[in-house]
Amino acid sequence: MTPTDAPVPARRLTARITGEVQAVGFRYRTLQQAVRLGLTGLAANRSDGSVLVVAEGAGPALEELLQWLNSPAAPGTVSTVQDSWSEATGEFGAFRTE
Repeated sequence: MTPTDAPVPARRLTARITGEVQAVGFRYRTLQQAVRLGLTGLAANRSDGSVLVVAEGAGPALEELLQWLNSPAAPGTVSTVQDSWSEATGEFGAFRTE
């Protein structure tokens, strides 16, 4: 195996998205993006009106998801995206909505 064939270590992105992000298809569209990028995790509405996104996978795919979350392509009106990074735990078998 050459260095370029080495597996990319998995990371975890945890993001709290605020704004008009509930009842606008935000979780479903996030699911679509995550599946397209080969990520696992979840997108869940929170009682404070925000959406929590937890995604695991390759760093470049997570960066692309984060960029999409901050873009006009995301449904609704995103005010802020608070993100944090950590090592992946492997707890998710797929990406889902809650």
